[in-house]
Amino acid sequence: MGLVIIFAIVTVLAAYGGFSALKNKNFLGAFWGVASFFVFGWFTVMTIINSGFPTGTH
Repeated sequence: MGLVIIFAIVTVLAAYGGFSALKNKNFLGAFWGVASFFVFGWFTVMTIINSGFPTGTH
């Protein structure tokens, strides 16, 4: 379940990095940031579908 949280954090950071690089006109950095966003976003969605959303403690 922790994997979903890690993937989600990396996805958010990749989106921020890609947007920041695009704002600074760093197109190579923006490409890798956006590509990482899509790849890790896909991993996040598929992990949630496969393993379920992490729940709190009982």
